[in-house]
This record gives sequence, C-alpha cells and structure tokens, in this order.
Amino acid sequence: MDSKTEKIAAFNANGVGVANNQLFGLPFTYEESELVLFSAPWEVTVSYRAGTAKGPDAMLKASTQIDLYDNDNPNGWHNGIFTKKSSATIKKKNTEVRKKAAAHIKALEKGKSVNADELISEINTECEKMNAYVYNEATAILADGKIPALIGGDHSTPLGLIKALGEKHGGFGILQIDAHADLRDAYEGFTYSHASIMFNALQNEQVKKLVQVGVRDICDDEINLINDSNRRVVTYFNHEIKDAVFNGINWTAICRQIVEELPKKVYISFDIDGLDQRYCPNTGTPVPGGLAYEQAVYLLNEIITSGREIIGFDLVEVAPGDDEWDAIVGARMLYKMCNLALKSKTNA
Repeated sequence: MDSKTEKIAAFNANGVGVANNQLFGLPFTYEESELVLFSAPWEVTVSYRAGTAKGPDAMLKASTQIDLYDNDNPNGWHNGIFTKKSSATIKKKNTEVRKKAAAHIKALEKGKSVNADELISEINTECEKMNAYVYNEATAILADGKIPALIGGDHSTPLGLIKALGEKHGGFGILQIDAHADLRDAYEGFTYSHASIMFNALQNEQVKKLVQVGVRDICDDEINLINDSNRRVVTYFNHEIKDAVFNGINWTAICRQIVEELPKKVYISFDIDGLDQRYCPNTGTPVPGGLAYEQAVYLLNEIITSGREIIGFDLVEVAPGDDEWDAIVGARMLYKMCNLALKSKTNA
C-alpha cells in the first residue's frame, strides 16, 4: 500500500477539520495531489473597496468547516488537493504598492489633473512581476501533470496562469462568471488593472473563446469590443438571463446554450461578484443582481455533463469582511470547483 492510499485510509473525513495550512484540512503532499492551489494576495489596482488580498488566508481558515462529501464527486478529495504556501514577497509588495495606486485613484476620482507617468510605470512594473510569479508557479504545476488553480486577490491575478495554460494546452476557452466584463484597456492608466484582465487575456491567441455570464456593469468601449469580436467574445448579460427566466425558459436550457459556445478545453475565471451580493457583501465592486450560488454550481456542472474538460480555474475578489461570510461562501465554491475540475479530468 503506497503512502497516499494509506493516508486516505487513515484520514477521518468525518472528523474535525484540522488547521494544517492546507485548504479543507487535507493530508496530501504536493507529489500526491492531482490538483494544486496557489494564491496571489494582490489588490494593487482595485478601484473601489480593498480587502481581496486577504481572501486566500480567510478562505484557508474557513475551509476547515467544510464537510468533504461532495454530491457531484463524493470521493473527489481522494485525488489529492494541495495548497502551496502564500508568497510573503507578494503580500509585502502588494501592501507597499497599493498605497501608491490608491492615492492615484483617489486623485482621479476628485477630478484632479494627474501627472503620474512615473508612478504608473512603477505600478505596471510591479504588476508584471506579479504576473511572472503566477506564470512560473502555473508552469511548474502544469509540467508536473497537475491541474493549477489560483486563489486571488483581485481579478488581475490570473493573467500568468492563462498564459501558461495556452502554452501547455494550445487553444482553449474561458468561462467568466462576473458582474463586470473586465474588457477595459489599461483602466485608470494601469495596464494590468483588475478591470482589464479579459482585455489582456484576449491578447493571447490561444484564448479562442471568451464566454461571459452575469455581466451587469459595462462601458461603451467594452460593448464595442464585444460587438466587434466576431463572436470570439460572447456575453450573457444578467438582465438577458433574468428576462429569459421570467419568460419561462428554464435554467438548464440557458446553461446548455452557454456551454455550447465553449471549446473542448475550458478555463473558469470566477469573480465572486458574479454571484448575487448576498453571497459576497464585502467584495470590492459589488453590483445588484447576479447568480444564485446554486445557479453557478449548476452551470459549472453542465461543463462536465457536456464532456468538456476543466483545465484550470481561478476564484478571485473574495474580501472576507468582519463576519467572514464572504470567505465561507468562497471556500465552499472553491471546494466545488476543485471537485468538478478533478471529475472532468477523470472523464477526459
């Protein structure tokens, strides 16, 4: 009996979750795990409320309260899920650079004329370093034949992961669950703004399709980009989804239509504000409306049902707040996504 099999046999999945610096209190090493979680506690360019840099640690704490039986993949945890230690360097640099970016954003909001070329250049350089960190982590995980998953931080953080996945898998599609389209070009002057993640992701030719779900806050430039994309970007706006439901179209039919837009290989980019705000009251840029938790899970399940493969994912913009409710919801969505990604690998 090998070490992993022995650990599964000895592990009490019905017991108290142990705070062992592993999400969900699981006992596996990196080598024993098929899925690896790593984090980027980074929120340098957030344009409204801060707090998402605390998301990874808050979800780690909340995750020990999750029962490991998952109705969609009951023994999914047997495949092994490993959590890499959060980077102290990224945390420290985030704190330093965020103060400078916040001062710049505050000046813009007051309508002041800002001569900030040097500052913006510095912030863009630090964001590039963060992107390189994520890319290097993801590349190493992929080289070892494991599924990479990123915990943010703000939504700027997965760009390096998306690049690494393109190099590994070739063409793939992104399913983005989000209140925002994130298609702005260098929002507020920051090339790697959290509001520019999908604009930047589309610069990678390996991203063959971007399917957005739940968008309900968007600007004219983003609408024009979508309309001019020749259906490379397909957006299911929140009001259109709700109108369809109100007119008697069931959620199953809508989900199947969404998933049919995606290629065989799928990356999931999940901004927690894609959910109704009751699930994420402390997220950085909340917008009324959005998906129910169960609607999002059903949509993710439809990817598996369709025979597609989840090649990686991120969960971003979870800001815990004082009551930690957002972290509780985030940790549970994270566990669900882990189990579905592992299930899709088994089915691939």
